[in-house]
Amino acid sequence: MNERVQPIIELNELSKRYGIGDAEYFALSNLNLTILPGEFVMIMGPSGCGKTTLLNIMGLLDRATSGQYLLDGKAVERISRRRQARMRGNKIGFIFQNFNLVPGLNVIENVALPLVYRGYYKTRRLTVASKVLERFHLQEREYYMPWQMSGGQNQRVAIARALVNNPSIILADEPTGNLDSRNSHIVMEELKEIHDQGNTIVMVTHNAALTTYATRVINMLDGQIDTDVKTTADADLPTAAPKEPKKAKPRKKPRKNKKGKS
Repeated sequence: MNERVQPIIELNELSKRYGIGDAEYFALSNLNLTILPGEFVMIMGPSGCGKTTLLNIMGLLDRATSGQYLLDGKAVERISRRRQARMRGNKIGFIFQNFNLVPGLNVIENVALPLVYRGYYKTRRLTVASKVLERFHLQEREYYMPWQMSGGQNQRVAIARALVNNPSIILADEPTGNLDSRNSHIVMEELKEIHDQGNTIVMVTHNAALTTYATRVINMLDGQIDTDVKTTADADLPTAAPKEPKKAKPRKKPRKNKKGKS
């Protein structure tokens, strides 16, 4: 196929400045990056090089100081914060190093939490969350509290929560950073399975051994891309199955007003 694939993420001359005057510094400096659907991108580099800042801007959790960010072809800087929040909820799933589970909610409630913001009723939220947990073989722990689970189990719950909205993009910030080698392997195999189904994954890591899972490895230095190596040809990237169109709800017939008899 010679048809050009539209990038799912495109950053042009992106900069992020913090501080003013003598305290001013750039976490990102005129960064250019294009990510295609189906890529598994790993971003590496020393602490303070801008990895997490970049991930936060991609995830619409932060705004660039200058430059352009195109998400699915739409210029993010021209979109209101409310619409950005809606895009984030529909298109992006987050996985954090510290899990970020709500301590007072059980497993199924944590996974169902993103669906609250989409207006799902409680019964439907829990039904959808239960199906996602079943995929990760965690359905028997639906009503456990986070403190009753191991670190590896909590990270798998966090991955399930990231997937509950069926996003096209997964952003992962050091998802194995707090795990031992066994649980790291389990989490990475699950991320690989998610990627094989066509999801785009952008992952920040310090662990070079994990780059074998990636289709592309980027090394950052001082807010810029130092090296960018693709290990899989664009033509060989997995593609997501097309989503079924939503069925239109039948329109209710307007009620006829009954005229009173004279």
